[in-house]
Amino acid sequence: MNPSESNIVIVPIIDDWETRSVFQIVVLMAATAFGVYLCYLMTVPFLAPLTWALALAVVFVPFQRRLEVKYRNTSVAAGVAVFSIFMIVVIPTIFVAQHLVLQAMESAKHIETKLNSGDWRRAIEAQPRLAPLVYRIEQETNLPETVHSLANWLSTTAGSVVKVSAYQLIGIFITFYFLFFILRDRKAAFLALRSLSPLSDAEMDRLIMSVGDTIYSTIYGTLVVAIVQGMLGGLMFWWLGLPAPLLWGVVMALLAVIPMFGAFIIWIPAALFLALDGHWGKAIILVLWGTLVVGTIDNLLYPMLVGNRINLHTGLAFIAVLGGLTLFGTAGLILGPVSLTITVGMLEIWRNRTTTLVQDRVLPHI
Repeated sequence: MNPSESNIVIVPIIDDWETRSVFQIVVLMAATAFGVYLCYLMTVPFLAPLTWALALAVVFVPFQRRLEVKYRNTSVAAGVAVFSIFMIVVIPTIFVAQHLVLQAMESAKHIETKLNSGDWRRAIEAQPRLAPLVYRIEQETNLPETVHSLANWLSTTAGSVVKVSAYQLIGIFITFYFLFFILRDRKAAFLALRSLSPLSDAEMDRLIMSVGDTIYSTIYGTLVVAIVQGMLGGLMFWWLGLPAPLLWGVVMALLAVIPMFGAFIIWIPAALFLALDGHWGKAIILVLWGTLVVGTIDNLLYPMLVGNRINLHTGLAFIAVLGGLTLFGTAGLILGPVSLTITVGMLEIWRNRTTTLVQDRVLPHI
């Protein structure tokens, strides 16, 4: 061996595996985030059908379970369930929508006739006590122009809103297409969701239960109660001989969906209209019915339909519903409360974990 070679120190080449591991994790996280973002963009056009399919699935899961016991085949049970739900939900909706268009057009003509004939001015002049108030409202709001705009809206817009278009038919088809797979594959979906979630099984179960309770409460505690209030208001309009009872019943139901709004926005002006027209008895009946029946039926039905399930504070419910409708459209009626529930649930999980950590650190020193 050459003596000079004996002084050579062989330095091993150290591969920085830790750095490479961190780099790989960063690349994987970036690729995953990009993939999730792309999936989000692809899902956005189907957000409304997917949301309503999920909502219908939560409501009709007990029905699906009974069908699975009867048919012993999840695909057959899901198919029967989807067909039944279609007959229960879609057919009555189409029937109401068709009649709603006709009443909207008739109501627009009735308003135009009243406006052009001047009957409303003579009715106001016949009530000297109410005339100053009505005239002041007319000056502040330009009442004739407002009524004329309302009539034009009813005649030109209401029909197009409820008319079944090709786009709406595709949306209905996609909703029930998603509904079939949600009902059939719900167990596998829950298992996959749980396996991907960083939460513990107990935390995940609690969060899923809260979301299910929120959807159930929104459907039964909000939609069903609002529909009942609209039906009661519309029936009273029909019994008192007011025009377009179906139209105003639907409007009252829509207003009742939004917290702090309600059917009173419709029946109070209707009672005032009856009073100005000299029908004081009908006006009193409408006020009593609206106050004692329509306005309080939710206090009776909500506990019966929802029970001890989640009940959001009125202020939070207002933000969730109205903000959800603004952000997501009609799907926001479900997505708004669900988003709030998930956020509150995650904050609760963080609070519980932080409290546990603090106790672990503090208690040994006590």
